[in-house]
Amino acid sequence: MSDEKKPAAPVRAPMLPMDEAVERLLSQVVSLGRTESVTTALARGRVLARDLMSPLDVPPYDNSAMDGYAMRAADVAAAGGEGAVLPLSQRIPAGTVPTPLQPGTAARIFTGATVPEGADSVLMQEMCEAVPDAAGGLGQVRIHGPLVEGLHIRRRGEDLRVGQVVIPAGARLNAASLGLAATAGAASLEVAARPRVALFSTGDELVLPGQPLGPGQIYNSNRTTLHALLLAMGCEVRDLGIVPDSLEATRAALREAAKDADLILSSGGVSVGEEDHLKPALEREGRLDLWQIAIKPGKPLAFGEVTSVGGRTWYMGLPGNPVSSFVTFLLFVRPVLLRMQGATQLSPRGYQLPAEFTWTKADKRREFLRARVTETGGLALFGNQSSGVMSSAAWADGLIDLAPGATVEPGQLLRFLPFNDLF
Repeated sequence: MSDEKKPAAPVRAPMLPMDEAVERLLSQVVSLGRTESVTTALARGRVLARDLMSPLDVPPYDNSAMDGYAMRAADVAAAGGEGAVLPLSQRIPAGTVPTPLQPGTAARIFTGATVPEGADSVLMQEMCEAVPDAAGGLGQVRIHGPLVEGLHIRRRGEDLRVGQVVIPAGARLNAASLGLAATAGAASLEVAARPRVALFSTGDELVLPGQPLGPGQIYNSNRTTLHALLLAMGCEVRDLGIVPDSLEATRAALREAAKDADLILSSGGVSVGEEDHLKPALEREGRLDLWQIAIKPGKPLAFGEVTSVGGRTWYMGLPGNPVSSFVTFLLFVRPVLLRMQGATQLSPRGYQLPAEFTWTKADKRREFLRARVTETGGLALFGNQSSGVMSSAAWADGLIDLAPGATVEPGQLLRFLPFNDLF
């Protein structure tokens, strides 16, 4: 028996918890600082670059919330309350300027119209009865409902006040916030410029959809998925296609991508196999941190930078399995892109929903299960949670964030991340 000692097995670095990995990413990436002015109606999904201040009160005057009759509550009480009859002194369509309300009278008024000075309430027309005037005048109105001061009047400035911050800088704009900006009269908004992202995939086994498959080949779904996600995050995308599995081709792709990109994003080739060339290519063209993240699906994640004459370009490399690529984009690339645009809300919101399934496959890693919200408000699980089954992501409404070592019983509350928020 030989006394020669066997070489010690390499010591693997411990897997990084997800939150620590995100913190490391965000500690290095900074806002790009570029801004542009865009038409308010076209700013959906963009990040506001500076506070939007209101130049006016909204509404700018007291106005009616109903079609009905403007009056004084005290005049109605003096005339006997419900059943009282008041003469009409004016008719006020929206967009006209009324005269002060004559004491003891009512005014026909329409939704959005200015409430006349002296009126303190509006009674909807369904609670009133118009009494015609035989002489052809405005007539009278009979009161058939209870009246209290302030009824159905929208007060000046109850939505926005002059000088108020309408939308704070760093907010990601949605349809409602764009409507609010328009309410304040903003025809355009100063937003963060779109991050420029260069996208490519690695792998000689990959074929673009529409081409015939050869032996051992598969269609490249990651290219389509990541391109769609980048557009949803407000990016300009330059697609470099599929890079051959060679060190020189990978280095050339990185140099080309770094010419005008803020971020280079790739899928596949971030492991340490003989055909995975991104690690040595990044080490020659810049620097690379290759992390093993304690999540499932996912685990391998590459982060670094490519140096060029123009400066540095951030690089992120995602796993090749389609669900792993999809999930790691949402968990890691998304907050990086938001940070680049100066967004203030980087973490996705989670919701507590009850499970409608049993899960006994506890894993030491933090898991992100593809699930759908049922009609009863619970969570149903896709049957096959493999990282290669993209149908699980297409079927799902979002991800269940399951702690390491956790199992699930029906009725148990789980943290759910809806795709609507993540996109």
